[in-house]
Amino acid sequence: MDALYTAVATANGREGRAVSSDGRIDLPLGFPKAMGGNDQGTNPEQLFAAGYAACFASALGLVARQEKADVSEVSITAEVSIGKDATDGGFSLAVVLRAELPDHLEGEAGQALLEKAHATCPYSKATRGNIPVELVVE
Repeated sequence: MDALYTAVATANGREGRAVSSDGRIDLPLGFPKAMGGNDQGTNPEQLFAAGYAACFASALGLVARQEKADVSEVSITAEVSIGKDATDGGFSLAVVLRAELPDHLEGEAGQALLEKAHATCPYSKATRGNIPVELVVE
């Protein structure tokens, strides 16, 4: 890969801070209440969900332009779940990507666009074969 951009961030644990090298991100981190935490900061799953949603929306826009489809008012919601991995006793992730598409892209046409975006999106490529990702047209 010929890198066009490299993001750099440093974190010191789930109950510390996450800081990007340019200072635009400087967030307290904390465990969510569902995992026994005090819910006093963001968590890696939220950060991953935000990044995946933004990247997938961009990939969908690219695919839609190629298909001459209007997705100017699209909204992507990424739901990132963490849970116990039954195979090794550790933790694993699962993702549901929900796309709110314009009425003319409901059903099979919208699902086809999502599948093409899923084949294009860098986050989808990184997770393919590693974690389950479900695509849902809302």
